[in-house]
Amino acid sequence: MKLSKTEEELMSHLWKLERAFMKDLLDAYPEPKPANTTVATLLKRMADKGFIDHKKYGNSREYFPLVKKKDYFSKHVNGLIKNFFNDSSSQFASFFTKETNLTKAELEDLQAIIANEIKNK
Repeated sequence: MKLSKTEEELMSHLWKLERAFMKDLLDAYPEPKPANTTVATLLKRMADKGFIDHKKYGNSREYFPLVKKKDYFSKHVNGLIKNFFNDSSSQFASFFTKETNLTKAELEDLQAIIANEIKNK
């Protein structure tokens, strides 16, 4: 299951905060802040999708993620590779390195990361 763009934005705040009340989440947004009802609706949809849960304290709810950021984005990157690059990581890597305007230093960093992963396998 996937989050909408607005749900991803809210989830990003929740991942950073780890646990948060509605006020904390609203404070995390830049101006102009969304309405309380908008955030409440997004939280409900995200809970229905199984991405978050909450703990009640009287009339307040403390929200927390059920899905780790790394797991969420890993699933979607793998889906992107499967759907747009014929399930070929090398096609994805070729596209990524050629089409993203990486600097020489960034490419060298990627090369070091890949070399380290090869060494560890």
